[in-house]
Amino acid sequence: MLAAVVVGAGFAAAGAWQEYVVAGHPLHEVANGRRVWVRAVASDDPKALAEKRFGGKKVMVRAELVEFRDGGEVVRGGGAVVVMAPEAGWRGLLPGQEVEFRARVSRAWRSDLTVAVLRADGPPAAVGESPWWQRVAGRVRGHFADAAQRGLPDDAAGLLPGLVIGDTSRLTERVQENFEETDLAHLTAVSGANITILLGAVLVSMRALTVDPRMGAVIAGLALVMFVILARPSPSVLRAAVMGAVALLALCTGRRKQALPALCTAIIGLIAWSPALAVDAGFTLSVLATAGLIVLAPGWSDWLRAHGWWRIPADGLAVAAAAFVVTTPVVIAMTGHLSLVAIVVNVLVEPVIAPITVLGALGAVLACLWSPPAVFVLHCTSPPLWWLLTVADRAAALGASVALPTGIRSGLIAAVLCGLLITALRPRPRGEAIESDPAGRT
Repeated sequence: MLAAVVVGAGFAAAGAWQEYVVAGHPLHEVANGRRVWVRAVASDDPKALAEKRFGGKKVMVRAELVEFRDGGEVVRGGGAVVVMAPEAGWRGLLPGQEVEFRARVSRAWRSDLTVAVLRADGPPAAVGESPWWQRVAGRVRGHFADAAQRGLPDDAAGLLPGLVIGDTSRLTERVQENFEETDLAHLTAVSGANITILLGAVLVSMRALTVDPRMGAVIAGLALVMFVILARPSPSVLRAAVMGAVALLALCTGRRKQALPALCTAIIGLIAWSPALAVDAGFTLSVLATAGLIVLAPGWSDWLRAHGWWRIPADGLAVAAAAFVVTTPVVIAMTGHLSLVAIVVNVLVEPVIAPITVLGALGAVLACLWSPPAVFVLHCTSPPLWWLLTVADRAAALGASVALPTGIRSGLIAAVLCGLLITALRPRPRGEAIESDPAGRT
């Protein structure tokens, strides 16, 4: 308890300091709507925005501010900014590239340590060079997307890079809307599940080749590092890498007492490295889903198996239900969206995620070496991708979702209801029959 209080107080003080720095940033003194010249370094790939909502093709780029020029005054200072820009000149930007552009200043949308939203007037006036590893990762991502485009239909070709490495640049709007409606959007972002599947495939392959377990662990670690570089070492990807490694630890050891402290250690380390994760909804969802996998899913799966279920469907339902129950309060508080078919849909598509991820990763590697075999391997993902797209399309057509009020109050009410549900579904140990002897003794 003392350690928890000390750590909590330390992070509270650090968070307050970060908020104070953001609140006093010089960019806040610039009038809303005023145009300034900005120099910033991109910290993530440009994300395409829906044309219906933002009027024309636009992208969103997260970046780190270097300096801005208001009139003749140049003000230096860091800070996270969000850049809203037209697609032309911004679509091919790589993380680590420094750009200079003219933009209108707007206030940040969320209290997530973002200094401001910058609305660029047009293409950047100057673009610097990105680090070499980002250029390599960009070429691999490009070859992978091109091979998928040649070997798969449009919807599947746009979805596959999102499922494997989180590249949603070619994802069609219809597929994106279907996934959001059915609570499958988490599949198009790099998550701990992706990394758990890939690490599990590497370890199984090493065991099949009778490689020494220690060498297999080293190779799995190298594969993890390569995947993080390919998917971009942003905080969200690093979060997924740590959470995936924790989930793999739970699956490999079967010892929840080891996995749960590992999860807590990962949370502390990640927040210490990147304080902005403390107010990141994706981080919260990832932590809760991993905790549900460790704490709730095994017991629910055992209960289902004790009542006649086979192991594979029992595990699938338990994992989907646990992730849904523990993340629902945050989803409702943030979006006000509750899908009534989310558990069923996730159970239906869960069997195809692993083969898609493994074949897609293999195809990404082959795409850098020789295109024809990469196209063939990616074409093998057509059946599972068809199933995934069909389930999402049919489920979205049902319109089985509920719109609820957003905010903390709705989230707390949902949290209480989910807590009661978890308590009601908690497996209870079977009591032993108590027999009495003729003398009345038990």
